[in-house]
Amino acid sequence: MISKGIRGAITVDDNTPESIGAATIKLLKTILDKNNIEIDSISHVIFTLTNDLNADFPAKYARINMKWKNVPMMCFHELDVPGSLKKCLRVLIVVNCSETFEPEFVYLDGAKDLRK
Repeated sequence: MISKGIRGAITVDDNTPESIGAATIKLLKTILDKNNIEIDSISHVIFTLTNDLNADFPAKYARINMKWKNVPMMCFHELDVPGSLKKCLRVLIVVNCSETFEPEFVYLDGAKDLRK
């Protein structure tokens, strides 16, 4: 068994706990569905948010709404590069998997522009 990372990103409508929570849940559910991931296979998760998003922690919604109570998670601010996408939540989910597993990255809403 090896570990592989699954990347994803989504734009958040507003800098509010409700918007951050809704975007987090939407992104995580889509990643899990597209990659057929079981919670027990998740090694750890790293969230980043652009500097204009600071109303709440995305990991909170994974723990509460997704039941990821035993998954190690950290939240950080993304590097503030001039001209970069605003109000963006990014995630890296590291999973324990077989060598043949091919992760499908997920970019939703305005974050689709990150992977043209």
